[in-house]
Amino acid sequence: HVQLVESGGGSVEAGGSLRLSCQVSGSVRSATCVAWFRQAAGQGREGVANIWSGLWTEHPSTHVVNSVKGRFTISIDNAKDTLTLQMNSLKPEDTAMYYCAADDRWYCSDTWPVWEYKYKGQGTQVTVS
Repeated sequence: HVQLVESGGGSVEAGGSLRLSCQVSGSVRSATCVAWFRQAAGQGREGVANIWSGLWTEHPSTHVVNSVKGRFTISIDNAKDTLTLQMNSLKPEDTAMYYCAADDRWYCSDTWPVWEYKYKGQGTQVTVS
């Protein structure tokens, strides 16, 4: 079983940066893929970025959606068991609750929707004004 706890959210002006963290605990090395999702008020949960292969290796395979490409970076800190999402050049439309997710299947896809992931955190709020 894997537990996920997000942190790092907050309020920032447009053009600013935030760094979100997701602490992974429990059966950490059983996780095979991780992802960040977000949900704006009144909308569904959309994927932002994921590591879909090679998790816990030196060269994981990452995927970032077009709407945040060039601004957001997903990474994993193997020593700290922490997933991060570096968000730069933030826009008001990035305002949302951000969630991390993980799964432990042998195969993961970079196009999985949120319901495919077995484990999910409680979220951290990001507000851009």
